[in-house]
Amino acid sequence: MTPVYIALGSNLGNPEVQLRRAVTALETLPDTQLDQMSGVYRSVAVGPKMQPDYLNAVIQLATKLSPTNLLDALQKIEQDQDRIRDERWGPRTLDLDILLYGDLQVASERLTIPHPLMQERDFVLYPLREISNTNLVLPDGADIGTLLRQCPDNGLVRTNYQLRATQPTQSD
Repeated sequence: MTPVYIALGSNLGNPEVQLRRAVTALETLPDTQLDQMSGVYRSVAVGPKMQPDYLNAVIQLATKLSPTNLLDALQKIEQDQDRIRDERWGPRTLDLDILLYGDLQVASERLTIPHPLMQERDFVLYPLREISNTNLVLPDGADIGTLLRQCPDNGLVRTNYQLRATQPTQSD
């Protein structure tokens, strides 16, 4: 099985619940297991302003799915959670991005791995470092520590939210 890191983000439709629902859906993917989950971070929206802050996290999976099949599964989860793709970097119920897929590098029309903008996003790098080896080296040779030192500080805040509820609630 290949280790894969997935970024989760939401700023619509009760983001905490959206992230929890996504984790539950990810746990049911075929030939895939959930290995680790970061804490949940609050960040200012990237892109069009005048939208709510995001809740973000990163999870690590181990999967036998190909990168394209995994992308298809992630987009299905987004659709199931009413994701609408009408504005680039606009508000959304759920965003699931493949950050890393083992040591693989992919550059296709549908998919780029490693994620091409992750080095600019503190809301990706901090949760990624939290659950990865602190000396994580990306396929291009960049290490997580250097990326974090070079990443702009956009006021990222770690929250007390959990990706798994300790008890089910009516809104779950």
